[in-house]
Formats: sequence, C-alpha cells, structure tokens
Amino acid sequence: MIGFRTASKDRARSRVRRLTGAGMVLPLAVSALLAGSAGTSVASPGTGPTAVVSMGDSYISGEAGRWKGNSLTNSGNRTGTDRAWVSGSTYDPAKVYGSTAGGCHRSDSAEVKSAGAIADVAVNLACSGAVSENVFRASNGGVPFKGEAPQADQLAAVAAANNVKVIALSIGGNDLGFADIIKECALDFVLWNSYCYDDQQSGVDGKIDGVMANVGKSVDEIRAVMRAAGYADSSYRIVLQSYPSPIPRGAENRYTQSDWSRLNTGGCPFWNRDSDWARDSLVPQIADRLKGVAAAKGVQFLDLRDMLQGREVCAKASKLVSTSAPASAKTSEWARWIDSSETQGPVQESMHPNYFGQLAVGRCLALAVAQPANSASGCKNTAGADQTGMFLTPAV
Repeated sequence: MIGFRTASKDRARSRVRRLTGAGMVLPLAVSALLAGSAGTSVASPGTGPTAVVSMGDSYISGEAGRWKGNSLTNSGNRTGTDRAWVSGSTYDPAKVYGSTAGGCHRSDSAEVKSAGAIADVAVNLACSGAVSENVFRASNGGVPFKGEAPQADQLAAVAAANNVKVIALSIGGNDLGFADIIKECALDFVLWNSYCYDDQQSGVDGKIDGVMANVGKSVDEIRAVMRAAGYADSSYRIVLQSYPSPIPRGAENRYTQSDWSRLNTGGCPFWNRDSDWARDSLVPQIADRLKGVAAAKGVQFLDLRDMLQGREVCAKASKLVSTSAPASAKTSEWARWIDSSETQGPVQESMHPNYFGQLAVGRCLALAVAQPANSASGCKNTAGADQTGMFLTPAV
C-alpha cells in the first residue's frame, strides 16, 4: 500500500512478503480478563449477570478497530482515522486494544462490545491469529495461544461466574490459510503479472473438509464446556458466523488495474479476476460450508458475506478519508487497507473490518439475537447509511 508509493520492485518484493501477517494473523491472564466482568461470586446457570461471549479469531476479536477509514496522511491523527493517536507523533494502540495491543487485538469496538444491550456483560475471548485448536479444550487437543489457555477452558470460568446467553463464534479462516491466500494474490499482482485464483482454489478445496470438521469440533467443545457447567443446550445460543469480503469485485473497484494505483493509493493490490474469485467464489464457498456446519450442529448461523458490500477497501461507493472527505461511517471504507510497510500500524490489521465495520457487525449480532436460536440469516448494509442501516435477510 502506501509503503510502495516510491518503492522499486525489489523493495516491493520484500515488503509484500510481510503480507504473511495480513488476513487473520490475521497475553492476557484469564484471571485478569474475568476480573473486570465476572464479579467475585460464582453463579449457577440462570443466575448472575447475563453474558454474551465472543470466541475465535481476529474477525471477531476486534482486529483493525483502531481505524476509522483509511487515509494517505501519515502523520498526526491520519486525518482523524487513527484512534490510537495521542499527540504529535505519539501513538498508543492500548487506547483501542488495551493490554492485548500487539497480541490478540481485542478492541473496544469489537462485535460483542458494539452489539449494544444484548446482555449485562460482554466477554471477548477471541484472539487474532487463532485457529480451531486454540478453541478446543486442552484435555481434548486444545493448544494455548499468545500466552493464554485454550478459549474453551477460558469459557468454563466465564460460564461459572455469569449466566451466559449468547456465544458468538468466528473460526476457520486461519485454518484455511487466509493470510497466505492474501499474500500470494498480492504477490501475483505486484511481482508476477499472473493470477492467483486457480492455484489458491485448488489449495482451498484440498483443505476445506478438514477445516469444517474442526469448526464442528469447536462447536462440540463449547457445548461440552457449557454442559459441564450445568447449562442445558436450550438455555443459551451459539451463533456461528461467516466472513465478509474486504475487497470488492473488479468492476466495483475505483482504481484501474492497469497502473499501480491499487497498490500505491488504494491498498488493494489484486487483479480483477482474482478479486471476482475472492468475492463471488471463495467467500461464498466458505459461508455455504459454515452454514452446513451450523445446521448439522443445531446452532444459529449469521452470514456476513455481503456485510461490507460497497464499503470494501477500494470500493467505488466509498472514499478515502481526507480533509475534504472526513471520516464517516456513511462515506468511508469499513475495512482496513494493506499497509505492508507498516507506515500506519501493524500489518496484521490489514483486510479486517475497521472501527466502522465493527460497529456494523455488532449491529448484525444484535439483530441476529432477536431471531430464533436455530435460524440462519444474512446481514447487509444500507447504502449511504451508518451501522444503524444494517438489516437481516434469510440466508441464501
């Protein structure tokens, strides 16, 4: 992105390789996490404060919540987009991510935080970069991550101290290798003058059955923890959600693919053909398979494939933030661009819903919770509106 503006191709090669951290790459002690939300007494199911819990990866942890749109200004508050700005050239990501800055990136605008009053307590266990094994219980193959116990084991403590009503789960993207897909597609645009969709589709097809089996096991692990804590399956709901596309279709990109504007200005270095594949093949394929897991496991499904439509990085219907186009949920992009040279923060934030996008997906969760616990819905935005314009449709 911006780091390539005056870069040679050799320098571009080095910087693009740092896209390994994009996508869902895209330590807080459990006791510290619960201290601020669980209270001091142990509740039994149906007692204590009601709670909504998020589990999984960066698309629900709040990655990129630092940013209110994307701006080419690299100093100060980046034209009002950088919520971590302190003063002068000082930035403190902890203003947004708290003690998880540089790690799990649980932002103050994360989905369960921005969903509104759907429960008394919002507990965010999700962690940027997590895979399914980081959700499983340690006793059943779970693996600690970033200095924390597996998320299902953390859930046990939350379930004991609160009356858990909603568990929102986003998992599978890192198992499938989203970060590598983004990196390879960007490399094919910047360096190789070739497409990525064919090779990447083959890789996805080879992995997806195993990935979905692990997503299903994640649901089973959550059920096992809740049953052990005394909860009936009907006393709470699990909302399994899919992923939105952070890039638009080729025809909906405001930058031509015939020059370097997608790289140097927009931060979306992808060919039209690869963009169309990601938007209309990859994202729907994953969503459809996740819907199947939700149906098989008897949990609610929230389809986010169209959530960012028209609000993606480089979308014609949205704008970069500038002095003449201030940061706004009604006009700015809702996803973080690729800043591979880390001119404006860590590359792990790339290709995630930003502050505006997280407010929107929080609204989607609130709308979903008002639906039956075994329903399947898609969430879409209203063109020209902020997060209050989000609405549900029957899942396709």
